[in-house]
Amino acid sequence: MNREMLMLVDAISREKNVERDLVFGAVESALAQATKKLYQGDVDIRVAMDRDTGEYETFRRWLVVPDEAGLQNPDAEEMLMDAKERLSDVEEGEYIEESVESLPIGRIGAMAAKQVILQKIRDAEREMLLSDFLARGDKIFVGSVKRMDKGDIIVESGRVEGRLRRGEMIPKENLRNADRVRAMIMEVDTTLRGAPIILSRSAPEFMMELFRQEVPEIEQGLLEIKSCARDPGSRAKIAVISHDKRVDPIGTCVGVRGTRVNAVTNELAGERVDIVLWSEDPAQFVIGALAPANVSSIVVDEEKHAMDVVVDDENLAMAIGRGGQNVRLASDLTGWKINIMDAAESAQKSATETESLRALFVAKLDVDQEVADILIAEGFTSLEEVAYVPLQEMLEIESFDEDTVNELRARAKDALLTMEIAMEESVEEVSQDLRDLEGLDAELIAKLAMGGVHTRDELADLAVDELVEITSQSEEEAKTLILKAREHWFAGQA
Repeated sequence: MNREMLMLVDAISREKNVERDLVFGAVESALAQATKKLYQGDVDIRVAMDRDTGEYETFRRWLVVPDEAGLQNPDAEEMLMDAKERLSDVEEGEYIEESVESLPIGRIGAMAAKQVILQKIRDAEREMLLSDFLARGDKIFVGSVKRMDKGDIIVESGRVEGRLRRGEMIPKENLRNADRVRAMIMEVDTTLRGAPIILSRSAPEFMMELFRQEVPEIEQGLLEIKSCARDPGSRAKIAVISHDKRVDPIGTCVGVRGTRVNAVTNELAGERVDIVLWSEDPAQFVIGALAPANVSSIVVDEEKHAMDVVVDDENLAMAIGRGGQNVRLASDLTGWKINIMDAAESAQKSATETESLRALFVAKLDVDQEVADILIAEGFTSLEEVAYVPLQEMLEIESFDEDTVNELRARAKDALLTMEIAMEESVEEVSQDLRDLEGLDAELIAKLAMGGVHTRDELADLAVDELVEITSQSEEEAKTLILKAREHWFAGQA
């Protein structure tokens, strides 16, 4: 039977043009799998076959794991202290083996072994085809629809398959068998059988790559796509910049009579594309991203990474877009939170902020409203600015003499010191369970303490908008933090 197996190995090796070692490995795997069925539990079996004689030995083995880790699978693991009693020089990560009775090849049958061997070879061929495909460096997968698989579409290119998940398709797009498909290669997951290449037609990267293929100037480095935001199948925005003053970035991407942008739109089921000029100035970038709406004024809040954009009544609906689409895409494209408002809302917000700042200066600097208004009119927005802006800048304020400036700076520093001491005292009252909460740093803990939040339960009880007001986080960050604080409420429930 050993000789018969050697002949089978040689025949398969020649027929499939693969190394004999690969075939022997498949035989050993087949024997090991068959032997495992003789044992209860998830044991680990190794078979070693002599490449010349066909003789083979079978071993049961145990992986040596650290003592503190414990045994996850007692049938195939051994703790280090027990393993050393059997083999003194063994180390964790190594194996302890003992010889067991080998299963005769006749018990699994030559044909059964052949099927296992052929499957191993098919797997090896698939890995080789995949490696060759990936070595080409393609970013876009081009193939045809082969079949449906639990809502996903399997796309075939040559003998390589990709998986286009339902969530990565363009909404309302109807793909049928044999339809030609182009999609972005997002990742390769070799643990997936059959179709290890994960594809997407809805990712912003796909649109960017389509433009790179349609616009040679991008490949040449004359133009660059800086960012992209999409509402797949409906509308998208891309930001471009020219590295050559002779090249118009928007016109070049549009192409003669719109040929280039239309080619991308046609590929993406009619998705309309706004091409925006990228700018280093965030405010200018946001203004361009909100096109075609015209912006009246814009206020940048660096700390909150947000902008208040004022538009007139005629442009309000256009700036927001249907269902908030335009402002949402502009926000995704620029990375800034954009608050659209009309002139009345802007005036109301400005008045509220001015009143709050006036109250702060009056209370902390012990000045009257007139002095506070002068500071606000000169652009001061915090006690830190009053205390630490260059002295010469404050001396240039016509309404203040040198003594007044020095007194204001001294009072601002005293107020900041008092607030710092109060904050430290408040932080000391913060419970250890809140300090240990994942996602909190010293700055956030201080803000929570100043906001009257000293325990994990107090944080968990907050509404999202309350936490945003205290910490100036984004709504998403605040929501995540609150959910993290509430986790212990549900611990043990299933």
